Amino acid sequence: MEQKQEQKQRRQRAQGASPGEAVYGLGLIGALVWYWQQAQSPGERAVSVVKALVWPAFLVYDALKALHR
Repeated sequence: MEQKQEQKQRRQRAQGASPGEAVYGLGLIGALVWYWQQAQSPGERAVSVVKALVWPAFLVYDALKALHR
């Protein structure tokens, strides 16, 4: 019985990504394009890549700051 449940769980994990991952991926690409266009120097472009990876943190921080007002 446990073996069947384990097999079912493995199949569910192997089926693919969740829709949330697709939204995050599109957001990552959009943020990278946005920050890259704003950058003027190679150093700023390097920072833009890092910002694109952590954009959800900026989003949550600004949302919570707006709610606090």
